[in-house]
Amino acid sequence: MSNKQKKKMTSVQQEYQSLAKAREPGRPVLKNMVRAFIAGGIICIIAQGVSDFFLWNFDFTEKTVGNPTVAVMILLSVILTSLGIYDHIAQWAGAGTAVPVTGFANSMASAAIEHRSEGFVLGVGGKMFKLAGSVIVFGVFAAFVIALVRTILSMLGGA
Repeated sequence: MSNKQKKKMTSVQQEYQSLAKAREPGRPVLKNMVRAFIAGGIICIIAQGVSDFFLWNFDFTEKTVGNPTVAVMILLSVILTSLGIYDHIAQWAGAGTAVPVTGFANSMASAAIEHRSEGFVLGVGGKMFKLAGSVIVFGVFAAFVIALVRTILSMLGGA
């Protein structure tokens, strides 16, 4: 809480805030980090297994195997979200399930499932991008900035 907000509080409110803060249980940061690391690692191991499966059993190369692997990971995430399993994994693992592809697919699918009663266009189509829209915007912006920096560096290096 900022100092400006504290100044607006009465002495009773300030006393209550300090009492509440003293009784608030601590967060198990180390345990959460280990869980996130394990869950993210398992998701990445599964993706590597899918990638290896495509490399060994189909005519893919190291360059071309990425797209089908991402598609399968998105499909798995959407299936687990629709069955309600991904939510249980996410509650246990926390940020470990935010591995970009699966976390993004989960956010899209869960928003679509939650708003399906409002119809396909205004419910599923409109609300699906409510949460994911910010990810898309920041992703596009980050890609633009990186491309701009790379272009400037290549112009300086080539000149």
